[in-house]
Amino acid sequence: MSKLFIGPMSKNVVDTVLDYATQNNVRLGLLPSRRQIEFDGGYVNNWMTHEFIGYAGKNKNIVLQRDHAGPLQGKTPDDGTESLILDATLGFDYLHIDPWKQYHDINDGIEETIKLIKLCDTVNPECFYEIGTEQAIRPYTPKELETIIESVKEGLGENLFNKIIYAVIQGGTGIEGTRNIGKFDVNRCKQMIDICQKYGLKSKEHNGDYLTPDGIRKRFKMGLSALNIAPEFGVIETQCVLEEILNHFDESSLNRFYNLCFKSEKWIKWLPSDINCYTNELKKHVIIRTSGHYVFASDEFKEIKNKFPDIDDKIKRRLNQRIVEILCAIK
Repeated sequence: MSKLFIGPMSKNVVDTVLDYATQNNVRLGLLPSRRQIEFDGGYVNNWMTHEFIGYAGKNKNIVLQRDHAGPLQGKTPDDGTESLILDATLGFDYLHIDPWKQYHDINDGIEETIKLIKLCDTVNPECFYEIGTEQAIRPYTPKELETIIESVKEGLGENLFNKIIYAVIQGGTGIEGTRNIGKFDVNRCKQMIDICQKYGLKSKEHNGDYLTPDGIRKRFKMGLSALNIAPEFGVIETQCVLEEILNHFDESSLNRFYNLCFKSEKWIKWLPSDINCYTNELKKHVIIRTSGHYVFASDEFKEIKNKFPDIDDKIKRRLNQRIVEILCAIK
């Protein structure tokens, strides 16, 4: 069972995770969202679902999980079932059933969670599941989390409920720009961890990005079972590229990279509310760092990156350092 799940923000991230897991005989999770990797392609290496599973799924130390499977989670609005059926068919180890972006009413969300798990089980009875969602999508109290778990158990029956491994807890923090924000609520977090344990589930926190080792260590000492980290690894890679551009005083590449990021409009989701107070140069750098990973697969970005032949080695070293830091804190 893995305690750390990493979003496959790029091929470099995937390769670093695969290499680390193999060399250290450690179980690590890779969890693509539907926008990252999907049956009709995504922004990560232009991989389709079957290509990604074929590439990463051969490693015995890698756990593959679909993150945020469900309605309205893809590139275009849908009910999520086509994607989910294929995910179950192709062999993801875990499926995060997350209908909460569409269903904010707790009873509707519970009903949809039950329906989607039953659907997946008919497709592949070997699948395991995660339920709940992160605070940014649909916040819930400890009492509501217990209602969700208890109602899903009642709706699925004991045998199928036992295939649910993780429930998402919400500790009060989130991501803005390239930092972890909010106030970590120790009592709320501990209550949710205890509720998960009461029902035999492992607790998982999303948005573990940019946490200090002490912040990570604190959560696991409280009983947290697993942590998801995603955008941070894309930001690390972007920062490495940005450093090379700046070290070479390559204004042309800087502007090309910025224009790619700006036109993608992916930065809008992540930017802090005070971005307009920044200087133009700082704003440019923040937009690049925040959204650079969304354009890695584009031909124009590859042209920029090819100017720096040793950049992938630098990126993988930096990614590896962060994985080591996180795992040391988890222990």
